Amino acid sequence: MLVLSSPSGAGKTTISRELLKCDSALSLSISATTRPKRPAETDGDDYIFVGEDEFEKMVQAGEFLEHANVFGHFYGTPRAPVEEALAAGRDILFDIDWQGTQQIADDRALRSDLVSVFVLPPSTGELEARLRSRAQDPEEIVQNRMAKASDEMSHYDSYEYIIVNEDLELSVSRVQSIIFAERAKRVRQVGLHEFVSTLRRED
Repeated sequence: MLVLSSPSGAGKTTISRELLKCDSALSLSISATTRPKRPAETDGDDYIFVGEDEFEKMVQAGEFLEHANVFGHFYGTPRAPVEEALAAGRDILFDIDWQGTQQIADDRALRSDLVSVFVLPPSTGELEARLRSRAQDPEEIVQNRMAKASDEMSHYDSYEYIIVNEDLELSVSRVQSIIFAERAKRVRQVGLHEFVSTLRRED
């Protein structure tokens, strides 16, 4: 489970999209949310859009790996698709905040599968410029996101890897390096024992 987190506007979603384009072994975990759908978004591809009552029912039924309230809207990661993908040996990419990441890290059954990356902006000025360039949110929302950014960035030390997103291509390359290194770890290589046993018999 590869988690990318960042303050809003630092680039985690853009980096995620680029990673998915060039890595067929990586799947995106689609979060459920109660926030309104933006014009360019597609239900089921970007998010699973649900009402607050339905979201609460999913929480009570234990259907989420993690869930949190972010800027007045609820977000949650459906459990079943993630568990199915992991059981099939696939890697899953999560675009979630620090609250959700901590909930997964606190779960003993999931902790060993977690790889966490925090994306920082090169400066607060650049962060604000990126938020404004999206032209999707009113001024009040932009200011709210900027005010929240400092608190979000204070949790950087809960993550294993840190990337300063000055250049998109370089940032994507760095996350790819993390993925390659984590996949090469002995404990993550499915069927390695059998493979080595076969090599030894050939000797």
